Amino acid sequence: MYRVCFVCTGNICRSPMAESVFRARISEAGLDGLVAVDSAGTGGWHEGDGADPRTLAVLDANGYEHDHRARRFLPSWFARLDLVVALDAEHLRDLRRLAPGPGDAAKVRLLRSYDPAATAGDTDVPDPYYGGREGFEECLELIEAATTGLLDEVRAALKERQA
Repeated sequence: MYRVCFVCTGNICRSPMAESVFRARISEAGLDGLVAVDSAGTGGWHEGDGADPRTLAVLDANGYEHDHRARRFLPSWFARLDLVVALDAEHLRDLRRLAPGPGDAAKVRLLRSYDPAATAGDTDVPDPYYGGREGFEECLELIEAATTGLLDEVRAALKERQA
């Protein structure tokens, strides 16, 4: 099983959205039994809460399934994860600092690094929490654009494991 975890700040907006979108991509690709997808936050402020209602509304409007309870990312998780996907540069730094060793730090990547349209200065998925629905819709567009490249990387990693 190849394991991917998306990480944002509180695990109620961006990372659960990315989890739902990528889970749909995995299912469409017929990789359900080979890839596990989940999400977490760098902080524990919302642990046990569901996703933000605006996240759920945007996911519902776009046909994505969701079932989520917020949780905090723990350094011990690195041992069981293959890829830790940060939603912005601050998460990337935080996660690499949490990593027990260099091999674990190398598992952390920015989601938009998989988006061919992203430029070097524009690699974050902005936090929509303090804005309106438009920010959540933009967040979904950025996530969808990056998950195609992410799926390609996961497919390549699965192929490499089978070789």
